[in-house]
Amino acid sequence: MSTVPAIELKGISKAFGPVQANKDISISVQPGTIHGIIGENGAGKSTLMSILYGFYKADAGEIFIRGQRTQIPDSQAAIAAGIGMVFQHFKLVENFTVLENIILGAEDGALLAPSLAKARTQLKNLAEEYELNVDPDARIETLSVGYQQRVEILKALYRQADILILDEPTGVLTPSEADQLFRILGRLREEGKTIILITHKLREIMEITDTVSVMRRGEMTATVKTSETSPEHLAELMVGRKVLLRVDKKPAQPGAPVLQVENLRVTDNKGVERVKGISLEVRAGEILGIAGVAGNGQSELLEVLGGYQTGTGTIRMNGEEIDLTGKDSDGQSRRRRGIAHVPEDRQKEGLIMDFHAWENTAFGYHTRGGAYSKGLLMDNAAIREDTQAKMDRFDVRPPNPKLAAKNFSGGNQQKIVLAREIERNPDLLLIGQPTRGVDIGAIEFIHQQIVALRDQGKAILLVSVELDEIMSLSDRIAVMFDGHIMGERLPSETNEKDLGLLMAGITESAA
Repeated sequence: MSTVPAIELKGISKAFGPVQANKDISISVQPGTIHGIIGENGAGKSTLMSILYGFYKADAGEIFIRGQRTQIPDSQAAIAAGIGMVFQHFKLVENFTVLENIILGAEDGALLAPSLAKARTQLKNLAEEYELNVDPDARIETLSVGYQQRVEILKALYRQADILILDEPTGVLTPSEADQLFRILGRLREEGKTIILITHKLREIMEITDTVSVMRRGEMTATVKTSETSPEHLAELMVGRKVLLRVDKKPAQPGAPVLQVENLRVTDNKGVERVKGISLEVRAGEILGIAGVAGNGQSELLEVLGGYQTGTGTIRMNGEEIDLTGKDSDGQSRRRRGIAHVPEDRQKEGLIMDFHAWENTAFGYHTRGGAYSKGLLMDNAAIREDTQAKMDRFDVRPPNPKLAAKNFSGGNQQKIVLAREIERNPDLLLIGQPTRGVDIGAIEFIHQQIVALRDQGKAILLVSVELDEIMSLSDRIAVMFDGHIMGERLPSETNEKDLGLLMAGITESAA
């Protein structure tokens, strides 16, 4: 194997106004290896890879590809240098076929027929060589997310990439699809390809990479051989202190049922049924985790329970039936029933980004006669004082109630929403993707708050696509697939393979 690095970055710096995203970064990636890059949100990982792929131009520094100093002013130059990138959100044309997506932007001339014929032959060879089988005539919109990802990899290989950058590649995959991806990456490595893997999942880093580089606050803090480190050590390098990776909690002491759902059905605005007659129960003092790949009805379930969406069936809260179409059919009525809701998308549904933090902590609880009322008016001074106390308790940084929500990091935005909902002392907390896009240090804190609420005897319905999170936090786990509950498990009696089969719609009887 060549000793010349496949990629070498020297002294890379990049600023966006006053924000220094990358500070004098140097990194060397050996050919034929899988090199992981991890770091908290805002650490500069994506900026660094965007410079390598030509999306950004560095303010200072040099790029060497296979020992040659290389200018990469745009993505076309990166492709010409043999670099391919598979983005977290795929860049595919939904109503085009696989073959059409593969050649898009890489046609050999004005006539498409010769390009398509050539691509079909090359695609067949690539699919066989790297175990990337996919129907070349299938439309993208008909393919699962896992197969769409294969198309993105094939697209890069068709353009003769021998350096592949993958950005959070397993974020939308089932465990079995992730395992298949790792097998593909292993095969690519065997064939001499160089892979850079950006991920926040320490388990994946330990499982698939040869080397891992850690970034913190725009700087490269360490590069170590994966075989010589541990998840705990990497977490400490990422945040600068020891981090508890597993949730420390006592066994649940479930009480009476708080939420009871029977035969719930939800149809979206296009007439597609998203929730198909599910029934579930959440008791006081327990966390029911809903596992599943995104898009299988979990979002709609939360929306109906939170009063954002209508549905049919029966929902009881503390034994009393909720009117799904009348007086109980909005978020305000749900709050009066003792339901708090941390939505999946904090920026679109949980916060108004241009409003101050103190205003955001009052939303949903600012009606006349509430804690913030001063006769017919809002007591803004009381809201600001209360927000300051919440920020202190929830370690929101910076602890400034007058700062607009958009000026906080994702993790601190999430803490603002959590503080608003948890501190209302709800009987039931609905929480969707509690740590999506959240730094590892903030994840530890958020998990502690959820468990503390459970230990106060509250009921919690948790929806997360992160199986580690579901396994670690939940007292019971229900798995959703295509709008159905496929099965229920106790965390102590299941594993990721078992849950993964259910997430793919495979029951024990079907297997």
